[in-house]
Amino acid sequence: MADLSKYRNIGIFAHVDAGKTTTTERILKLTGKIHKTGEVHDGESTTDFMEQEAERGITIQSAATTCFWKDHRMNIIDTPGHVDFTVEVYRSLKVLDGGVGVFCGSGGVEPQSETNWRYANESEVARLIFVNKLDRMGADFYRVVDQVKNVLGANPLVMTLPIGIEDDFVGVVDVLEQKAYIWDDTGLPENYEVQDIPADLADKAAEYREMLIETAVEQDDDLMEAYLEGEEPSMEDIKRCIRKGTNELAFFPTYCGSAFKNKGVQNVLDAVVDYLPSPTEVKPQPLTDEEGEETGEVAIVSADEPLRALAFKIMDDRFGALTFIRIYSGVLNKGDTVLNSYTGKTERIGRMVEMHADERTELDKAQAGDIIAVVGMKNVQTGHTLCDPNNACTLEPMVFPEPVISIAVKPKDKGGSEKMGIAIGKMVAEDPSFVVESDEETGETILKGMGELHLDIKVDILKRTYGVELEVGKPQVAYRETITQPIEDSYTHKKQSGGSGQFGKIDYRIKPGEPGTGFEFKSSVVGGNVPREFWPAVEKGFKSMMEEGVLAGFPVQDVEIELFDGGFHAVDSSAVAFEIAAKGAFRQSIPKAAPQLIEPIMKVDVFTPEDHVGDVIGDLNRRRGMIKSQEAGVTGVRIKADVPLSEMFGYIGHLRTMTSGRGQFSMEFSHYLPCPNSVAEEVIAEVKERNEKK
Repeated sequence: MADLSKYRNIGIFAHVDAGKTTTTERILKLTGKIHKTGEVHDGESTTDFMEQEAERGITIQSAATTCFWKDHRMNIIDTPGHVDFTVEVYRSLKVLDGGVGVFCGSGGVEPQSETNWRYANESEVARLIFVNKLDRMGADFYRVVDQVKNVLGANPLVMTLPIGIEDDFVGVVDVLEQKAYIWDDTGLPENYEVQDIPADLADKAAEYREMLIETAVEQDDDLMEAYLEGEEPSMEDIKRCIRKGTNELAFFPTYCGSAFKNKGVQNVLDAVVDYLPSPTEVKPQPLTDEEGEETGEVAIVSADEPLRALAFKIMDDRFGALTFIRIYSGVLNKGDTVLNSYTGKTERIGRMVEMHADERTELDKAQAGDIIAVVGMKNVQTGHTLCDPNNACTLEPMVFPEPVISIAVKPKDKGGSEKMGIAIGKMVAEDPSFVVESDEETGETILKGMGELHLDIKVDILKRTYGVELEVGKPQVAYRETITQPIEDSYTHKKQSGGSGQFGKIDYRIKPGEPGTGFEFKSSVVGGNVPREFWPAVEKGFKSMMEEGVLAGFPVQDVEIELFDGGFHAVDSSAVAFEIAAKGAFRQSIPKAAPQLIEPIMKVDVFTPEDHVGDVIGDLNRRRGMIKSQEAGVTGVRIKADVPLSEMFGYIGHLRTMTSGRGQFSMEFSHYLPCPNSVAEEVIAEVKERNEKK
């Protein structure tokens, strides 16, 4: 059996353009996995193997690869930085034990870094920090460290200091060992010398070492006492404390370097081995029941336990469907039969492979701690648990964000429909944040996603990978409806026409719920006027009507309904009668409760050079944006605002024109807010017109 303490399952995540993929390339080169490094800007990096990734220079899918460093096996996942593909980061963090957060030395803590950091906090993943690109104009290691404290609210434990900055960046000081690592001009990662610390950095290095030890010994009371009495702890003890604090998220060891120039990456690899947890040191995954509630049991990471594994990603490639799985406990052999606890069906494991981006190595067995891919599984989707048929269990599932934008598409030629159906089926299995619906009446297919880029790339994949040419309609916003006034009402459903009749009377209150609560139902009926067995039918009737509002047919949310009285008939009342009564009550009362259209508001983060700040703010105001803050940095200004999604279509082109191509922005869904009347009227008129055409 492999020694699990020598395993490290890590992810590399950051804001778009902070250098994650380049860092991954350097790690693969250093560990001997590849012999020539590919550059992102040339479209040749190993883990960005999709055509769309190579062209745009961004990572879209998380890619998995395995390499070895100092007798330790590392399973590394390079995740996307772009906000539209956050789901890839989220699902990767779910199955990883540790992570490396990469920050740009000049850009600092950018919006997507904040989102990813929040996800990593929620998943309780231990992390190292790597401040990259210190060879760039405007790079400032100490400023980024401050931002980690202030913006992320995290505690960075500085482990290396930069020697020189921008063009003069030549190496790093190891704060713990008080040694300088200096690289020569060849650009080769192995060409470095260990020297004494340069004189101008000696005081600073000593000061940071003191801070480092003080923070580390807080993890051990005995060591702390001894240290306060003037006794310096041994190197072994300090490292043990750093490891403990890192795994408990008390602090995050922080390194610096330039992955592109091959400087400082070895220190990060050493830190992964020294400080990030092995699979056995991480809090075990909780098991849940069929409703998704935790049972109190956990999946203990050990090869001797029954098999428990989580499918966290589906990928379709030229060899067929690949299901990526993380094995939490037990052993998986080729030919084994496993149970999918979500579907209740068993599947046989055919081929198992270890992935290196899009290349693979065949495996006969895998065990707890491994991240592998299985070829050709039929009914497994993201988030499903695979387990031993004799020991059924469910691992905590994944929760994915709701899509906020949709487009209507149809194939250009008649023959394309079937082809499109098959292709979209595969794409939905791969990406849980990509939702497809078909409009029965118009025959159009509606694609829903996390943003314009997300859908743009899906259409591109359909065209290039699957050869389906599409006609694309203009993007539609996912509006919702809600109510603004409470109302008390009564409804009776009575039907008497030969045979047994139907009768159900309900008295109810409807009122606006808290934002984000969706639908809440409670019953306060006393005295049996509506027998308890009919309450679920009333709830079901109301809930089924939430799908379509009365203003423009958008789903209704944030509504509280209370059933407080009613009447029933000993013979004619039934669950069906009460369900129909609730549906009628919804239709009758919602129009009286002052219904209102609400729209998705996006959290927008714009970066612009200083001389264009006025234009950008003026433009955001015109888009009904609320400016939240602006921060001046070395290379420009970051403006944060809340802006309605409907006003943000095509914004990137507009921003580039305003800022001579130097502006950047990212946005993610924040919350829903009421639409102004003029906008609501326009949307409702548009929906009516569309319905009349049908």
